Amino acid sequence: MFKINKNSVLLGVAVLGILMTGILMAANANMAGSNKLLSFLKLNSSASVESIAQKAVGYLNESVLQEGQTATLVSAVEESGVIKFKIQIAGKDYDSYVSKDGKLLFPEGISVDLGIATQANQPLGTVTPVTVAKVQKTSLEAYVVSACPYGLQMQRALSNAIKAVPSLAEYVKVRYIGAVSGNIITAMHGDEEAKENARQIGIREEQPDKYWPYVSCYMEKATGKAANGMPYGDTEKCQQVAGVDVAKLDACIADPNRCLAYAKEDFALNAKYGIQGSPTLVLNGAVIAEKEFGGRSADAMRNIVCSSSLTLPGFCSEKLDTTPAATSFSVSYAPASSAIAASASTSPACAPVAVQ
Repeated sequence: MFKINKNSVLLGVAVLGILMTGILMAANANMAGSNKLLSFLKLNSSASVESIAQKAVGYLNESVLQEGQTATLVSAVEESGVIKFKIQIAGKDYDSYVSKDGKLLFPEGISVDLGIATQANQPLGTVTPVTVAKVQKTSLEAYVVSACPYGLQMQRALSNAIKAVPSLAEYVKVRYIGAVSGNIITAMHGDEEAKENARQIGIREEQPDKYWPYVSCYMEKATGKAANGMPYGDTEKCQQVAGVDVAKLDACIADPNRCLAYAKEDFALNAKYGIQGSPTLVLNGAVIAEKEFGGRSADAMRNIVCSSSLTLPGFCSEKLDTTPAATSFSVSYAPASSAIAASASTSPACAPVAVQ
């Protein structure tokens, strides 16, 4: 797994440790014998809200956070049947939750009130207006990794929108999530993904007219799996289909002043914006949630650009496909079934699970 920025991913590391511990506890609750890891919050029945929260923070400091980083308890209250506690790490506050018996820790709480039902009953393509700052020339950046099924979903939505209105391409740029170690590009899903990220970066920068034809082909079919199980597409075929100058691309990848430098620019922006998952959208220098504009559909991509433009581009009067794009590799733009389409309408993301 790659290292983006220790400070920016600190909470992610903590959250992962907490979540995995909770999962292990739930799965092993009925196992015989003792296990120190699974009983780090053994409490007596009279433990107070604050003492339970303090023990959770103690575990975080002892077993999860990196050396030199310390979480301090800010407050703790009982809420909705669990204990909500606020911690501070490096001057920033974060909310977490622990069960009242001290057996389960949760990284965050997700509201499931009736507002969700109202939203779910909106007609497809109906979007609550979102107010964003308008600029003369909008810049929409999508941060992805090439093997992530949700990153592919975002690229597919953009590709479909640009196919329908080619002029949209001048407002959009796909960037990649990763890191550089010893002049080698690394990625969250291993070497195969890192190599493909590098190829797509090289095509984007030095053969931009080939980028969307190549990516559109690459997303259609997985032709193999890496050792870690992540699928990858048909690079050789799609280079031919898109008319990529392979010799030029290979030279770019081999030259640290070209592809590697382009990748470093992407990765520096990862840190600047605190990018944590694939995909993440950045609109005019600010991270946004695509669900506020219609989700991961072709029309949502158009809507994002138009919502932030002082002078509306001509394509803003057009209506594109409002169906959420299919995830992962797919020949078709839309998911194959209504059940899969419903799943695709949510906004999950791939995220690193460890920092080295």
